[in-house]
Amino acid sequence: MQMIDSGFIRKGSWLARLLVLGMGLVTIADASESSVGKKIEAFSLSDVRGQSFGLPSASDTEATVVVFLGTECPLANAYAPRIQKLADEWAAKKVRFLVVMSNQQDSLAEIGDFAKKHELKLPLVKDPGSKVADLFGAERTPEAYVVDKDHVVRYVGRIDDQYGIGYQRPKVPRKDLEVALEQVLNGNKVEMPYVKSQGCLIGRVKRPVAADEAKVTFHKDVSHLFRKRCVDCHHEGNVAPFSLVDYNEVVGWAEMIREVVTEKRMPPWTASPEFGHFSNNPSLTDDEKKLIYDWIDDGCPEGNPADGPGPLTLAKGWAISEPDQVFYMSDKPYHVPAEGTVNYQYYIVDPGFTEDHWIKEAEVRAGNAAIVHHVIVFIDKGDGRIGQPQMAYAPGMSPRKFPDGHAIRLPAGCKLRFQVHYTPNGKAQDDRSYVGFKYADPKTVTHEVVGGAAGVMAFVIPPGDPNYRMIAFHRMQKDTVLIGMNPHMHVRGKSFRYEAKYPDGRTEVLLDVPKYDFNWQLWYNLTEPKILPKGTELRCTAYFDNSTNNPSNPDPTKRVTWGEQTWDEMMFGFYSTVETRRDRSSKDDSAPEEGKGK
Repeated sequence: MQMIDSGFIRKGSWLARLLVLGMGLVTIADASESSVGKKIEAFSLSDVRGQSFGLPSASDTEATVVVFLGTECPLANAYAPRIQKLADEWAAKKVRFLVVMSNQQDSLAEIGDFAKKHELKLPLVKDPGSKVADLFGAERTPEAYVVDKDHVVRYVGRIDDQYGIGYQRPKVPRKDLEVALEQVLNGNKVEMPYVKSQGCLIGRVKRPVAADEAKVTFHKDVSHLFRKRCVDCHHEGNVAPFSLVDYNEVVGWAEMIREVVTEKRMPPWTASPEFGHFSNNPSLTDDEKKLIYDWIDDGCPEGNPADGPGPLTLAKGWAISEPDQVFYMSDKPYHVPAEGTVNYQYYIVDPGFTEDHWIKEAEVRAGNAAIVHHVIVFIDKGDGRIGQPQMAYAPGMSPRKFPDGHAIRLPAGCKLRFQVHYTPNGKAQDDRSYVGFKYADPKTVTHEVVGGAAGVMAFVIPPGDPNYRMIAFHRMQKDTVLIGMNPHMHVRGKSFRYEAKYPDGRTEVLLDVPKYDFNWQLWYNLTEPKILPKGTELRCTAYFDNSTNNPSNPDPTKRVTWGEQTWDEMMFGFYSTVETRRDRSSKDDSAPEEGKGK
């Protein structure tokens, strides 16, 4: 166990969250194992240019790899470049690759854009009505099938285990698809013919009930619910992998929506309902879940568009109101190499402020989400003081929006310090990230939002330890008004709890996250501010799983210490407080000095 008082470093780095993999990822349960040993009849499909490809009745190939992909599935996007690389490498051994796009929501134009984005030169065909997916028994994207020269399926499952839910391993521990191919080409039995994969459900065509029988329709019911709970992220140009605005798009994701709602993976919320009340809790009620299930059970009837919520008023590409100002990290993009580890990049931007500005809404955005691990924007006061991190990007992290009268102060003469963490993904790319601010009228601002943290920086998590504990605390030096909390660990993070130990001896749990998920770096904004009297100890307790039981663990044999990369670890309990403007006029809100371990 590690324990430390109040803080961390004055000018340090804070990781926001692991890139990507988003809403549409779940572990496959009993997907297509029964397809092993099945003989596949010849078929032919057309690509975006009308050229025919498929599984011919006669062929000079030794094996064919059929991979099912989708244009918007995050994991399919992650593996697309690797599939092209494998096709090139195995061509000399007479192995042919074919990509089948079976989602009803993927248009020919979108498939063409997908191929262009990932520089795919192998055959990429559209599967109308998901007939070929039905032929194989395919359920997910990405999912690979190895078919021998007699058209018998010899392997079904994942490509390898580098990418998965909540993690991206620095190396490929097992190349499942390639191992199976070697065994097939050598005339051997495939030792592991089925390996459970991860991915998105294929969007098959739905058959809705008759209009007069539909109890729930998209436009009258479901679209209003999605507008309330989901569309802030799920609209065109925003961080979510697909939009939940248009019926023709949504219906293809219907079964995936059912699955993630049932598993409580969406909307993302990891706080225990036992403690605290939070204004930004997006969780669905039982009645709202039933409405979704009833709609899907009835075949997803569309209904009358006139019953919908009307045009979307969100600014395109933003989850906040149309920003008053946007600041890019630099004039030119940063070039990220195809492979290797990229050190944190720092940029200083001078907004040219001659007077204070007050932020009531702030959103940090990745210029290229495929390679941006996180972006944090610090306020550099120009006098050696750097404020606590309160503005950041990581997929799943909500933008900052404050109630009337509350705002973050950008003092006159300040600069914006961008910290950007990149994760190469096999293809050299560029990025130019940015932040947007919506300002409040200074006359209306009564309270300034400031940040703080309790954290541990000196620790060693032993190899294989499934339940390593760290405790950090910060003692309030005056009466403090707490408005929100943001726990932060990396992929070995297991659980996180905030407690207040009051001067009178009482202890109260403020926030409990029993199953921490590195995919969702959430702020938990209190419905009612919490008064922490002077002398209150804010205590954060975190547990880490460095064992083989943690599927996100990059290396359970490693002694883990503090570090900025995902395979290292961090433990910070960030929090936001508010103070009246007159109390903040000359305060130093820089990071506290690091305390002593106990």
